[in-house]
Amino acid sequence: MRSLVNVVTSGESAAGDASAIGAGIPSRALMQRAGAAAASEIALRWRDRLAGGVLVLTGPGNNGGDGWVVARALATAGVDVRVIETSPAKSPDGVAERDLALAALGANAVRTIADAGATEPAFASGTIVIDAMLGTGATGAPRGDIARGVGLVAALRDRGASVAALDVPTGVDASTGDEAETCVTADLTLTFAAMKRGHAVARGRCGAIVVLDIGLGTHAHTGPDAPMLVDEPWVSEHVPRIPASAHKGIRKKLAIVGGASGMAGASMLAARAALRSGIGMVKLFVAPASMPVVQESEPYALAAAWPTDDASADRELCEWADAVVIGPGLGRGDDSRALLERVLRRWRGPTLLDADAITLFESRAPALAEALGARPALITPHPIEFARLAGMDAGDVLAARFDVGRAMAQTLGAAVLLKGVPTVITAPDGRRLVSASGTPALATAGRGDVLSGIAGTMLAQTRDAFVAGGIGAWVHGRAAERVPAAAGAGVRGIALDDIVNELRDSWSFDDRPRRYPVLVELPAVGGAR
Repeated sequence: MRSLVNVVTSGESAAGDASAIGAGIPSRALMQRAGAAAASEIALRWRDRLAGGVLVLTGPGNNGGDGWVVARALATAGVDVRVIETSPAKSPDGVAERDLALAALGANAVRTIADAGATEPAFASGTIVIDAMLGTGATGAPRGDIARGVGLVAALRDRGASVAALDVPTGVDASTGDEAETCVTADLTLTFAAMKRGHAVARGRCGAIVVLDIGLGTHAHTGPDAPMLVDEPWVSEHVPRIPASAHKGIRKKLAIVGGASGMAGASMLAARAALRSGIGMVKLFVAPASMPVVQESEPYALAAAWPTDDASADRELCEWADAVVIGPGLGRGDDSRALLERVLRRWRGPTLLDADAITLFESRAPALAEALGARPALITPHPIEFARLAGMDAGDVLAARFDVGRAMAQTLGAAVLLKGVPTVITAPDGRRLVSASGTPALATAGRGDVLSGIAGTMLAQTRDAFVAGGIGAWVHGRAAERVPAAAGAGVRGIALDDIVNELRDSWSFDDRPRRYPVLVELPAVGGAR
């Protein structure tokens, strides 16, 4: 049975390696598998650039050992490979692989950083540069000759070289994603067995990210509640199929409650996203002042004014909907608060709370838990909204983004989708999903409303808040990834309507098995003007 890839800390990655070694897999065998897999991937992806030569920068630890394996593999294939040692190999496996590589490369193909950069500057070149200086165990800023190596990589990249980092770009903290002032920017990061948390945070430094299998098997998994990376096959498995005999009732009905005066656009964005996500019917509940614009702009959605008493809430909403989204453009006034309390009291089915609906419970998480009861529920805060609800500092939320949702999900008895780079979805029982899809095009007001429409549709159709959150976050990001490829636009040229329109084709999935040893791949999402 296929397992999702773990998203791990540096310590968890080391524990996985140690577990495999303890079970009888030699540590050097893991190094050789990692280097061979990386070399094969580089040769496959950049075949047209190999003729310009490859420059490998190695460091003192096992990451440097991986680099020596890559150097030997490419040299054996006939590639002109040169190696710059920023620090002598120190780990036993690294020393052994260096000795083995020297036989294939020849002594003249290896220099220290001082020799290559000063006395022989022409040596330090290549159309492909491989960063094997510091790996997942490194913390803090690179220093001394390794810092000089980082500077050399940057200079070569500026001159047109393609940069591949092994495991993690030097200067990026594998656990936190913190970037040192002196830091490699890679076009491709090849990591092994599991994705590191730092990759998901420092996407702009990593370029495309490819997780490669090196034979750890179950040792790569850190436990039943370890964060797992949402990928395309998982989404394909969990999106409900729409039968040929379907009608609008089978595709379910979604009520969206929000649209205070002056904020109707938020509800309309959610409705458009829901309609592009396969919902059967959408009904917008908005403030009376917002009714004219909603009815004129959203002909495919029903519209009703905010219910002002329990009877109208029962009749118009509770007897009609299969799921309810509350929050897009809801506002924070007394009328908005009264509406939120009424809807949560009268409606007891699947519920998604976003934006103002979360903020209205500021510092009152127990009260929100009581209001939600035992229903299937999903809340979708950004870090500031989460901080308000939890009574925390937003910086502390970001620092603990992978873990902070666990206590909140348990308190609420609801799934928590913490938006950001990456998005982390946590179930009340501690299960976690990580969605790393998306681009900076989503860094704009209204993107959360689009996510609410997607996830709300999935909640109506699956009644599983955790799964709905995982699907919604991944598809939302995928739609953003598709826009530049489809329109040729930079980030500044993309509007939310472009992303909503791309939802049309974001629900078709490639179910073919991945090319081994690739376990998962994320596209590059570097910033743009």
